[in-house]
Amino acid sequence: MAPIHTQWTRLIRFVASETSRVHIGQPVDEVLDVGLAAYHGAPIKAFEIVGSALDPAAQVTTTVLTVKVLLTPLSREEVKLEEAHLPKPDFPVLFFKPVTSLIGPLAPVTIPKVAQPPQVHLPDYEVELVIVIGKAAKNVSEADALDYVLAYSGANDVSFRKHQMAVSQWGFSKGFDNTNPFGPCLVASRLIPDPQQVQLRTVVNGKILQDGITAVRQTVAFLSQGTTLEPGAIILTGTPKGVGFVKSPPVYLKGGDKMSVWLSNGIGSLYNDVHEEGSGPRSKL
Repeated sequence: MAPIHTQWTRLIRFVASETSRVHIGQPVDEVLDVGLAAYHGAPIKAFEIVGSALDPAAQVTTTVLTVKVLLTPLSREEVKLEEAHLPKPDFPVLFFKPVTSLIGPLAPVTIPKVAQPPQVHLPDYEVELVIVIGKAAKNVSEADALDYVLAYSGANDVSFRKHQMAVSQWGFSKGFDNTNPFGPCLVASRLIPDPQQVQLRTVVNGKILQDGITAVRQTVAFLSQGTTLEPGAIILTGTPKGVGFVKSPPVYLKGGDKMSVWLSNGIGSLYNDVHEEGSGPRSKL
């Protein structure tokens, strides 16, 4: 199976200043951390891409647009969301997440009333590498797994530990609306030949709390056993050590916290403040 080849190298989705409409594009600056630039209000220019983000034949044009609002690199309509926590168990913990949990760069993570007060429900951060599947994958071997990957991105799988630890099914505790930052861009898979070397980092209120790597080949191979992974499936691959609820005393997210995650290899930064339900701006997708 031949690897997926896209014309674009990095892809962003955004509202353009020139049109006030949603576009996809390739950042003009090849090394710009678009999430960091958006956080600082710095200008971001992109060559417009014609076609779908999930279509490898989508074409990069010479039309340059200005980013007004940076969105998730895929829309909720394009996404099929899954998550895998791999290994160490003989069988990994797998669960689906609703697309309504997804938010983009700079959108607030909202702690819902059902998960308040934070000191009891322990909202927690989890930086994760995201796999974007580009062609139907079923019964894939580890050796061939990366041939089915269109691109990589980043996410912060904010989790609510009281609900998570009370039951064996994790979907409820990890699926609340507007709790899962995703982005800030897609990086074509050919630019990251070894995704298992991508560095992941979480910073909360100026303190580095996570710094590590994760697995990819095993994730795609396991999830595709007897099940078809469709184009547009995004898979969160698990988080490095350093999550808050295992610390002594536990570290938890609360309204007013400043939170960011960063991934290497051109993926970049996601900045998302934490709000408790009933205050703050609405999310941008």
